[in-house]
Amino acid sequence: MQTILGAGGDIGIFLAKELKNYTDNIRLVGRHPKKVNDADELFAADLMDADAVSQAVAGSEVAYLTVGLPYNHRIWEKQWPLIMQHVIAACCKHHCKLVFFDNVYMYDKTVIPHMKEDGPINPPSRKGKVRAKLVAMIFEAIQTKGLQALIARSADFYGPNAKNGILNILVLNNMKKGKRANWQSDVNKIHSVTYTPDAAKATAMLGNTPSAYNQVWHLPTSTERLTGKQFINLAAAILGVRASCFVLSPFLIRLAGLFSTTVRELGEMQYQNTQDYFFDSSKFNDHFNFTPTSYEAGIRETLNRQDASGT
Repeated sequence: MQTILGAGGDIGIFLAKELKNYTDNIRLVGRHPKKVNDADELFAADLMDADAVSQAVAGSEVAYLTVGLPYNHRIWEKQWPLIMQHVIAACCKHHCKLVFFDNVYMYDKTVIPHMKEDGPINPPSRKGKVRAKLVAMIFEAIQTKGLQALIARSADFYGPNAKNGILNILVLNNMKKGKRANWQSDVNKIHSVTYTPDAAKATAMLGNTPSAYNQVWHLPTSTERLTGKQFINLAAAILGVRASCFVLSPFLIRLAGLFSTTVRELGEMQYQNTQDYFFDSSKFNDHFNFTPTSYEAGIRETLNRQDASGT
């Protein structure tokens, strides 16, 4: 049995499909889980409930934590540590391996121009501090409780029907509707994005590779160094439309944040957009002989597989 905690999201759906290559016994856990494969077992649970998490993990060989919480630092500070505490306890109790789908928020801002797995952890944001705490909890459990776990880390992502994909939200969905693209802070800076089907495939590969555990892995991401402007021009060429863009400057984000909690939460993360943001996945690519999907192929597939609403 392999279990996805937080199934149904941008990564969880693709991951459920990929796990079919390794097992016929897949359990999907969420508040309202829905089948991805015909034989999937559904388990309704609130990950804030320790007993429910323990029951959800019971009988599993590997548990994948892919849950997403609302983009609000107060919710993250309150809920993420409890969720991780419950998941670690359940995995230790049931002798289950843990794969945590992570982001890059915990890195020191000086390494954002070229992020590698050994980059220093020194987050400048409140949300980043939460993510750093989660990673520390996992490695403490590895060292003191015998937990087998790995971190599968993604850059900002995009992909078919990715409701939370940054490139989907800012560029692809708008351009598919005939609107101009948006970008944050500086359209001339490099910004890596991870393709969700690649991320899911790699996460499944890692979870089923015994030697991959007790390490951090960057999930496969194109080595192309495209700027925001180049992403927009590429999407426009694929769609056959004129490229146009509105840049959300740090000032505009602060101003809009007065009226929107979600936009306000973006403010502390702009250090990732005012400088180059390159995500190096060479460790994974070299170890598994994996070639990430090119941006042209990924954007073309994303545009072909979603309607103008992004769904």
